[in-house]
Amino acid sequence: MAISTTTHLNFRGRAREALELYRSVFGGELASVTYAQAGAVTDPAEADQVMWGQVASPAGFRVMAYDVPGHAAYEAGVDSVFVSVRGTDADELRGYWDALADGAMVRVPLAEAAWSPLYGMLTDRLGVTWVLDLEVPWSA
Repeated sequence: MAISTTTHLNFRGRAREALELYRSVFGGELASVTYAQAGAVTDPAEADQVMWGQVASPAGFRVMAYDVPGHAAYEAGVDSVFVSVRGTDADELRGYWDALADGAMVRVPLAEAAWSPLYGMLTDRLGVTWVLDLEVPWSA
């Protein structure tokens, strides 16, 4: 299985703006999924905010971003970056998860989610927050 790590930036209502800025700087394609498109709306006022977004350029630049929903704590500059590990082999991802989970705070258990057959989030014993998921194709 091939895996990749991507910087995952967190915003409150400004993820689309950030993705558009980074696309204008680095080029590439912008793809995004709103909370409404993913069927994950908890507040109708946030339905069109970005649940998952990415800019990927032919030169290799890649960044992800999302809008932290209103029901979750958010303070700009605090917990503003995740490391995203995406892959295509569930067993391999579970192995990474198990190793990272030793001494970690599990924030979202590794399990099926509305947007991925396997998704989980944890903060490791060193304070780094990791998001692991099975890659699914999204259209722009």
